[in-house]
Amino acid sequence: MTARIYKPAKTAMQSGLAKTKAWMLDFEPEAPRTVEPLMGWTSSGDMRQQVRMSFPTKEEAVAYCERHGIAYQVTETLPPARHGMSYSDNFSFKRRDAWTH
Repeated sequence: MTARIYKPAKTAMQSGLAKTKAWMLDFEPEAPRTVEPLMGWTSSGDMRQQVRMSFPTKEEAVAYCERHGIAYQVTETLPPARHGMSYSDNFSFKRRDAWTH
């Protein structure tokens, strides 16, 4: 039973940083999912796959794992590579490159 501690990335459908500030803790699956023969649904007997907890800081998530004796793996995220531009920056006088069609 290994837990993953990470900060979720923003979705492609949002431009802001909502729901990306908290640290998440979820568990790795212990057994692979099986296909139910009658309906064809995938199922699992592992109930820990449904647990997903959020913490304000990484230290609190690590402390929770250590307090309960859970093995954990922390995944750090890198800051965004570039800063977004607004539409008006395309027509700015301070633009470095020439504006082309």
